[in-house]
Amino acid sequence: MQQIERLIVGDGETVDITDISRLRRLVEEFEVELATLGARVDDLDRRVSFLEDYQFSTTTKLEGKVIFAAISAGGGAADDDQITFGDRVRLNLDTSFTGKDNLRVRLAAANAVTPNIGTTEGRLAFADDASGGNDVVVDALVYAFPLTDKLDVAIAANAGAADDFASTINWLDGDGNEGALTRFGTRNPIYYQIEDKGIGLTYAFSDKIILSAGYMAPDANDPSKKAGLFNGAYGALGQLHFLPSDNFEFGLTYLNSYNLSDTGTGSNNSNLRSLTNEELATSSNSYGIEASWQLSDKFVLGGWVGYSNIRVLSDLGGRVQRGSSDVWNWAVTAALPDLFTEGATGGIVVGMEPKATSSSIILDGDRLEDQDTSLHVEAFYQYPLSDNILITPGVVWLTAPDHNNSNEDVFIATVRTLFSF
Repeated sequence: MQQIERLIVGDGETVDITDISRLRRLVEEFEVELATLGARVDDLDRRVSFLEDYQFSTTTKLEGKVIFAAISAGGGAADDDQITFGDRVRLNLDTSFTGKDNLRVRLAAANAVTPNIGTTEGRLAFADDASGGNDVVVDALVYAFPLTDKLDVAIAANAGAADDFASTINWLDGDGNEGALTRFGTRNPIYYQIEDKGIGLTYAFSDKIILSAGYMAPDANDPSKKAGLFNGAYGALGQLHFLPSDNFEFGLTYLNSYNLSDTGTGSNNSNLRSLTNEELATSSNSYGIEASWQLSDKFVLGGWVGYSNIRVLSDLGGRVQRGSSDVWNWAVTAALPDLFTEGATGGIVVGMEPKATSSSIILDGDRLEDQDTSLHVEAFYQYPLSDNILITPGVVWLTAPDHNNSNEDVFIATVRTLFSF
């Protein structure tokens, strides 16, 4: 049509009548298609106008993770042996201003609770053992952005964590939503000694070597004498993450903390502040080695070793004899992606949750040292019912809970269902 129009305006050439006839036939032949296309374009224009008028945000995406979980426990130390049903809800509002940065505001509520077995061993990663009231809170407020091509920064104003800026190097780490069912199976427990408000930096020397460093203080917003950003509890982390090949990675991790030595995993003797239920001042130095090796598309082998030296800095009015404690933990993990069906995952965690292997700390006349060894054995199967629903039945077996052979074995069973949108 454009060619004929050019000829008609005149450039010394004539228009062939057969070309005009052919064009007319084409227009008649595709008349229905042209009309339909015009209608679809008009409809798209109306839809775009509607979205522009009523869209939530041009910069913000909403992501939801909702967990329904049935939980039960059985065994000699299980005081709570009822089957319970609880939930955890997380709504992430992710906002980008430049296309490379991300401001995350997370609203959360939960009432799922780990059964009381007399120890923090076996604690479920998605449980809200602190309150369990389903109160809606701002669970995370983190802004991450690239400062240079090699340096990324994450600033946390609330509920920050190690994985906001450092890899935990565990294929089964799904932060309670996916993967491992327990807090212990999710990551090396020493990572839990840094939390809340602060800053994390990630510097990539190359694609093979990454340095992470961070400092967080849970009382950073408190102006009282023994609080604030630098005069209260804090955790400081440094980690070198090596990726020598596409299938193998490992990390070397160091953590220094003050009043954050409790990990919420392992024996009571390894969680001194929770054990005394008072403001017991502690400091700790922790070291970890983590590794993950994808042997094939269907099998990933991983694990870690963690060690903490915890020192007590107060005597609680004579109740505590000051000293130090050596706390060890280790785990071997196996992930089986696409087990039996595409998108499914089988997982196994075998390890020892934090154990006070030696201690010179005495509380009310008792030395806070674990004499026996408990094993943590966890197995689960994560099955996709659809693109948006994952169901994960699993069981946790704890031998000699609280690292005490006098305690009978405990089993914690759960069926976790995740709805994603």
